[in-house]
Amino acid sequence: MGPMMRAQEEEEEGHYLSPPWLIPMLRANYFVPCSIHAGSNKSECNMFCLDCTSDAFCSYCLVNHKNHRVLQIRRSSYHNVVRVNEIQKYIDISCVQTYIINSARIVFLNERPQPRIGKGVTNTCEICFRSLLDSYRFCSLGCKLGGMKRGIQSLTFSLKGKREREYLGGSESDEATTPTKIRKTCAFNRPMSGLLICTVKSDYFSGDQRCTSSGDESGFNLSPGTPPIYNHRNSSRRKGVPHRAPF
Repeated sequence: MGPMMRAQEEEEEGHYLSPPWLIPMLRANYFVPCSIHAGSNKSECNMFCLDCTSDAFCSYCLVNHKNHRVLQIRRSSYHNVVRVNEIQKYIDISCVQTYIINSARIVFLNERPQPRIGKGVTNTCEICFRSLLDSYRFCSLGCKLGGMKRGIQSLTFSLKGKREREYLGGSESDEATTPTKIRKTCAFNRPMSGLLICTVKSDYFSGDQRCTSSGDESGFNLSPGTPPIYNHRNSSRRKGVPHRAPF
């Protein structure tokens, strides 16, 4: 099998695993002068239409993509990025590390190989081996697509699969998984009748917790303490005005 045919099969497999617009978006040529509006200011191609799946275009070409799904591509450290709040409307970006740049959370489009791994790094991208936080597996959307091509069944770009995972994950509450977890649920909900005191009776296996008022005998009776008696007789009295003896 020739390399060209192998690359064609990998591209067809990528289209099967991902939305039809994802691979064209990752491979598009961004931040080059627009061929139509080259003489205009700010005519660099930083837009991509998910419905047309053609090459990138500039902001002046937006009139030709009315009512289309359009994403704006940005740059960070000479790499193409897209904002999370824009891309997550169309695909599931779980397992991909995100970053905050200029007060906006972004995700990188393609892999960013790291020549040297720093000391103390415990987690890296499964494709390009860039150092990541422990809760992530890939550094970019392209690396996640590469992981899906390797046959990892748990990965998906489908939002339907994401909703199903959230539904299944939400069936278990914290109370069911961690019975001994102490929760602060008491508040000052009876300011006139007395202070509500949270008394935690936690057993390692049962996790029993109760909230009782200050006058309830079943809990700890935390009544206001009696102020100490102050003995004024023992206190030092101020002396009177001294008088000078006559000559």
